[in-house]
Amino acid sequence: MAMNIYFEARGEPLLGKIAVGHVVLNRVADKRFPGHVCKVIRQGGEKRRHRCQFSWWCDGKSDRPRDETAWYDAVFVAHLIRLGVTIDPTKGALWYHAVTVRPNWASQMHREAKIGRHIFYSKPRRHFSQRSLGSKSRSKSSL
Repeated sequence: MAMNIYFEARGEPLLGKIAVGHVVLNRVADKRFPGHVCKVIRQGGEKRRHRCQFSWWCDGKSDRPRDETAWYDAVFVAHLIRLGVTIDPTKGALWYHAVTVRPNWASQMHREAKIGRHIFYSKPRRHFSQRSLGSKSRSKSSL
């Protein structure tokens, strides 16, 4: 978790680091993703570089933290998240991207929050109508 926070959010404010950590936990809790933190972080990129869920994992660069202060911050935030003393500022988001990019998938998602230089998303919420629920409209006289 600390490595992911370091590489994905080291330049972010504290809330941004917490948000990135919570996306990992939200994925662990979601049946569409692996059920373990490390497996979520390492998902994808096995066959092609730059095709993983978190870009630092499969970019071909060294995964050794070089900024000591940022590394200690990431470790501290990861511990806070693991201890359960943080609240998810993303409202359950499963995806995010930097504000400097516009991925094609973002238009199909529900934007939950902008924190620092990241935008966080969840799947779109379904809006149920009477028809989609299988109910038929009733007149007052039939009630």
